[in-house]
Amino acid sequence: MTQGRGQGASGLLPAYLAVGGDELKRETAVSRMKARLSPGLAAFNLDEREANADMQPGDLVTSLNTIPVGDGFRLVLVHGAERLPKPVSEAIIAYLGNPNPGCVLLLDAASLAKSTRLYKAVAKVGPHSVIDCAPKKRWELSKTVVRMAAHYGATMTEAAATELISRVGESTTMLDRQVRSLADLCRGSGQIGLVDVEANVARTAEVKPWDFLDSVCARDAGKALSLYQLMNGASEIALLSLLTGRLRELVCARCLDVRGEGARVASELHKQSWQVKNHVRWARGFAPGELEDALRRCAACERALKGGSDPRIAFTSLVVDVCGRGRR
Repeated sequence: MTQGRGQGASGLLPAYLAVGGDELKRETAVSRMKARLSPGLAAFNLDEREANADMQPGDLVTSLNTIPVGDGFRLVLVHGAERLPKPVSEAIIAYLGNPNPGCVLLLDAASLAKSTRLYKAVAKVGPHSVIDCAPKKRWELSKTVVRMAAHYGATMTEAAATELISRVGESTTMLDRQVRSLADLCRGSGQIGLVDVEANVARTAEVKPWDFLDSVCARDAGKALSLYQLMNGASEIALLSLLTGRLRELVCARCLDVRGEGARVASELHKQSWQVKNHVRWARGFAPGELEDALRRCAACERALKGGSDPRIAFTSLVVDVCGRGRR
């Protein structure tokens, strides 16, 4: 945490705000600040609280104005700062006008709008007083998971990382725990592969439609049907619409690829490059005419669904046909 104007004797600012949906980033910020407390004096110089409706502004301000024991600093840590009652947040804002130089306030919040008075008050304290803990985009997360594995002394394929995210969800704390467990299981080889994730990690996250679509595009019928079975209550009409749209994108990708213009897929489809990074490869997995035939099968499935056919049977048959009965 960089030094700046308004620092106390500890070289730290009077207040920080760790804000964002990435739990692991916030936990790291909290752990690093706790580690700066004088050894052996943390029991006296650490006041850790959870924000709640019963929190009293006077109690918190009294803690903030308490002189630290020893030569170090006092740390007042408030978790769930987005839930602070208004009188408490207003008391913090007033306190920051004349903060205790021997104390550091760390607010831990999953979300807090930049327009709020509390956010603005902490931001004014000094440079780097706001610690950005915004979560990674889903498409960026697989690289983060691969780095997690390296931290635990293992290598991990991107396919394994992507599957782990699909099964566990996007919580970085959950992903970190699972990666650590996998690294221990694979200590002998030092490598975490797709098969290790499939064999050792139970699916706890809700299946996302794009995971299902990716499996169909990869012509992995087994995985596609498995994911479909897990999407209890999903509308076959809605899934069919998404699948039809994806297949049309692959038709476009094939046409561009044939002309040697595969790099233009993102611009032609008006999408980000990460959204279509596998489109050309998937399109190449279909023989000439197969994608067009798959679209005709989608139209036939739509007629069947709207005509009263059993939706699960009709849609399952479509998935098997598009993936190819003999393919995995």
